[in-house]
Amino acid sequence: MSLKTLKTLRTLKTLPPTPQLHNLTTPQLHNPTTPQPPTMKLTCIGHITLDKVITPRFTAYMPGGTAYYFANALKNIDLEDFRLVTSLAASEMHEVEKLRNDGIDVDAIVSKNSVFFENKYGEDMNERTQRVLAKADPFTKENLKDVEANIIHLGTLLADDFDKETIKYLSTKGTVSVDVQGYLRKVEGEHVVAVDYDDKLEALPYIGILKANEMEMETLTGTSDPYEAAKMLAGWGVKEVVLTLGDKGSLIYADGEFHKIPAYPAKDLVDATGCGDTYMAGYLYKRSRGASYEEAGAFAAAMCSIKLGSKGPFSGTIADVEALIHNS
Repeated sequence: MSLKTLKTLRTLKTLPPTPQLHNLTTPQLHNPTTPQPPTMKLTCIGHITLDKVITPRFTAYMPGGTAYYFANALKNIDLEDFRLVTSLAASEMHEVEKLRNDGIDVDAIVSKNSVFFENKYGEDMNERTQRVLAKADPFTKENLKDVEANIIHLGTLLADDFDKETIKYLSTKGTVSVDVQGYLRKVEGEHVVAVDYDDKLEALPYIGILKANEMEMETLTGTSDPYEAAKMLAGWGVKEVVLTLGDKGSLIYADGEFHKIPAYPAKDLVDATGCGDTYMAGYLYKRSRGASYEEAGAFAAAMCSIKLGSKGPFSGTIADVEALIHNS
């Protein structure tokens, strides 16, 4: 065996393992002979979870997580130029196939476990308690190297889903949008407790769009005033701050201006799980297509109100959303 061959073999042995991907399988979303656009308008990255949802009306087991609710929210709106990147256990890959059968472009990374959440709500749908019964592997630069989009939304569920180096890397591939919820969750045993985002001052300058609800906003900034909190987050580097305020609507701060978005009336209050994800699906869908802050916020708020009226993901249509906005 030649010296050159020996050197080649040694190099191959030291290469890092390639992440195991479940790329598009039957049914094929795209014809493999058709050239694909180099950049998506919108990509969402996050774990599909196993959820136990407990409300005063029902207890149900269902898939969940930002990835699941975000993708399903867009299913009846517009899936063009949208891709979902998710991670879950091999035993749960049938959930990925269901999404693909619905026409959603999905890349799936196999994890040792799927995230398993228990979400418990009282009569006030703005409040919930959570338990984490299992955790999935975090996302890394290596298994996200092929991601590129105009807007890349990170659906964090737990603090280690995306480290700051992964955020920095993805900021070179598109505008990074983050739902901050996961960075403010610490798992103690099975229970979730609120904590501050340790790396916020280092990570926020790389985040173009940040979404937080009232409790998350106060944990991050120490203030319960959304106007003050939005300015603080912008001062730390976020270019577009989106604060969801429950039945008080939402507040968007960008380019030095505030945009107050009303909450639209919901027909019923059935299930609040995934409302924040539904809001961001609508908001980023509109923003990725050039809509103003007000137009995107109104569309998102209406989607959220429609989703509240039924169990599971948003199942309305663009016509439903536009009608709610027009008639309110």
